[in-house]
Amino acid sequence: MEYITHLQKDKKLAKILGAEVHSLKLHPNISVRLMASIMSQQLSTRVAAVIFKRFLTLYKGKEPRPQQVLDTSFESLRAIGLSNAKVSYVKNVAQFCIDHTITDKKLLAMKNEEVIELLTQIKGVGKWTVEMLLMFTLGREDIFAVDDLGIKNAMVKLYKLHETDKKQLKEKMLSISQKWSPYRTYACLHLWNWKDNVPDIKK
Repeated sequence: MEYITHLQKDKKLAKILGAEVHSLKLHPNISVRLMASIMSQQLSTRVAAVIFKRFLTLYKGKEPRPQQVLDTSFESLRAIGLSNAKVSYVKNVAQFCIDHTITDKKLLAMKNEEVIELLTQIKGVGKWTVEMLLMFTLGREDIFAVDDLGIKNAMVKLYKLHETDKKQLKEKMLSISQKWSPYRTYACLHLWNWKDNVPDIKK
């Protein structure tokens, strides 16, 4: 894989790449994917999957259009296990997608920073959420989630970074990530994978 060859230039990162090869896929109906991201915030993958399945059940198992979500009562969305705040945020996404005519075609034509700038206007949608959308829904190869706790913990351990000065740590992480471009998403995937299953790294 071309991305593996490129990332191996970083000798420290090369030690954790392993044999696993990641691939990114484009998933349709981006507005629903964004709603799913909000639903999954601060939840385990398993619980998030259960809630999303209940969400789809409200629409007979099919992914709804934004207007259908707006027409769904607050109580119905609360009943699937969403907090008051998450119900409001999900409806915010639906309203924003209608007001700004958000379509898959429109988002796919936009650059990463343009997508972040557009979607973070929605109350309840932060930069991290949009970065996850860019990675896992739009399949963008060059996203670096600098604010992700898992990425931070993995990089602190791998590169022996100091955590005392948060601003300095962030700058150092961004600096290191530049050498991974244009494949920073893949680097993040390997860092996440390594964080959960840390091998012995020979110095």
